[in-house]
Amino acid sequence: MRLHYLMLFLHLLGVVVWVGGMFFAHVCLRPALGGLAPAERLTLMHGALARFFPLVWAALIAILVSGGWMFAEVGGRHAPGAWHVMALTGVVMGGVFLSIWFGPWRLLGTAVAGQDWAAGAKALGIIRQRVAFNLLLGLATIALGTLGLGL
Repeated sequence: MRLHYLMLFLHLLGVVVWVGGMFFAHVCLRPALGGLAPAERLTLMHGALARFFPLVWAALIAILVSGGWMFAEVGGRHAPGAWHVMALTGVVMGGVFLSIWFGPWRLLGTAVAGQDWAAGAKALGIIRQRVAFNLLLGLATIALGTLGLGL
């Protein structure tokens, strides 16, 4: 039974790091940088994301391992319906993160290194849109996981 609580803790810790980080970056950090010149804004955001994204990888792994373990613990198909929907939304969120990592994130790094601020702004705009989508999906998933919503 103690392993169950460890898995639940790891699961929630991963969610807090990932969704909380997206919330902070999107709602607090990004708007606060609006007055900076493109070179400063893009360099700062690249630096912040370079620190955040490895944490997202760790959170994603923790969520997948702990969620998989808890599914197995209850026999998978016997898990509450909300768990199945949570797993689906989590997989979608992971896919969105991968699309950021292998797409605009790399473009942002190249643009910042080459001081191509227009390309950097475009890449960061794509990241912002995908993070906004993932944030909304993450918040909906938290609501589903805690409230169950009749599933």
